[in-house]
Amino acid sequence: MTMIYKSEAGGRELLDHYRRALDAWPVTAEHVRVPTREGETFVLVSGPPDAPPLVLLHGSGANTSMWRGDVATWSQHFRTYAVDLVGEPGLSAPSRPALGSGAVSLWLDDVLDGLAITDAAFVATSLGGWMALDYAVRRPGRVTRLALMCPGGVGRQKVGWIFKELLVHPFRRGGLRESAMAVAGLDGERDRQALDAVVLTFTHFNPRREKLPVFSDDALRGLTMPVLVIVGDRDAMFDSRRTARRVRECVPRATVRLLPEVGHAVFGQAEPIAAFLRT
Repeated sequence: MTMIYKSEAGGRELLDHYRRALDAWPVTAEHVRVPTREGETFVLVSGPPDAPPLVLLHGSGANTSMWRGDVATWSQHFRTYAVDLVGEPGLSAPSRPALGSGAVSLWLDDVLDGLAITDAAFVATSLGGWMALDYAVRRPGRVTRLALMCPGGVGRQKVGWIFKELLVHPFRRGGLRESAMAVAGLDGERDRQALDAVVLTFTHFNPRREKLPVFSDDALRGLTMPVLVIVGDRDAMFDSRRTARRVRECVPRATVRLLPEVGHAVFGQAEPIAAFLRT
């Protein structure tokens, strides 16, 4: 089993911090645990039970708490299923299915089946964006719409896997915080809460290091569902301009937004994404 934390004490500190975030979730939510071939998967479920399903997949080094600023908007019209990715610092199993092997899609099959979801719209970011794209390529009949923020697997990956720079000078005073600001594109004052969470996470968490497989043009051309892609033009991790260009050229029903002066962390898109999902 993958050791995803640097120490047991560090893992407990991170999970305690996460549970406090769940206690402050802005809308009523159910805590659901779904058995899968990769181990138990934690899902936070909000919104009207009879509303259309919306699956949320966060990025690496994160958990469902990243959606707390968006879920109140989306859960007005959707039954939202915020999934803790396996192998990440949340409440799901620590296993890490091999990327590009089909294993991620098999895990998501188990998650959707366990939640009694036949098909759903997906909102996803970074690593979660790669997983959602992979699932849409392999299971197009189960993905009705796809909204992706800074997804991996399309534009060139500029640096080694998630937040590599966070590991370069971890012991230099302030180095971890400075690296987080540079890689994620976070502002020290405006994004203080998010920055504190990133620093805490990468003090105790061992991220995946492998590069993400890149989707072929043919794979992207096979996406027949509506696709929204939002990227920042200052993304330090992925070549966002190439991501935007490839999506525009290859995906038949794509809408692309390239945000100026925005890095890898994309905030404030709840309303535009809701409008896309409801079109």
